[in-house]
Amino acid sequence: MTPVLSGGEIILWEFLGTAVLLLFGVGVVANVILPRSNQDGDTAPWVLIVIGWGVGVFAGASIANPTGGHINPAVTLGLAIAGKTPWAEVPFYLIGQFLGAFVGAGLAWLLYKLQFDHNREHNAETVGIFATNPPIKKPIWNLISETIATFVLLLFLLEAPYDSPANYAAVTALVVGIGAALGGPTGYAINPARDLGPRAAYAVLPIPGKGTADWGYSWVPIVGPFLGAALAALVALVLPASS
Repeated sequence: MTPVLSGGEIILWEFLGTAVLLLFGVGVVANVILPRSNQDGDTAPWVLIVIGWGVGVFAGASIANPTGGHINPAVTLGLAIAGKTPWAEVPFYLIGQFLGAFVGAGLAWLLYKLQFDHNREHNAETVGIFATNPPIKKPIWNLISETIATFVLLLFLLEAPYDSPANYAAVTALVVGIGAALGGPTGYAINPARDLGPRAAYAVLPIPGKGTADWGYSWVPIVGPFLGAALAALVALVLPASS
């Protein structure tokens, strides 16, 4: 059973967990895309990306275990709707998650700063390292993709144990599977903080020759995951209780 924590403790643990998630996630994309990194873009990029994000989920959720390891506003919303997280605690979770995502993305940039500087002539396209950037940008269809992928994630979390590092391995495998099977159309944000925090970081970081943060698309990876989480929670509420 998750212990009762103060608002400040919730912010702290969710901040740390989400920051580690984004450090892994943005870092693995940078490692694949940017020249003169260890991978340099030629080693099964998508497989490496989904594994990197999956391990990031495991590390971040394990670190944030004192709060239940949400590290995702959609998870927090789904658990609140399902009655598993008090609504009064939700703002504290969201603050920690969004701030952690912003800082984690900034740390990934710092780690790869030399590669970004070397890549200045091609940095106009680097928003995709930080935020989701669908290859076919059709907002309504992109919204459907994000909703479906997050629905799958939340339905699993609501119906399976998710309260200890030992169980995060299953979630890691699920996130890798979502990336491999459902992530192609949008880059699978499935987490509003994972997209909005790094997108905001990209907008303010001193990356030479960078492009825009594409704020016109930014609502999709926020609304889609929240919608998928809400639908999953409503479905979970009418399902028979598991023994």
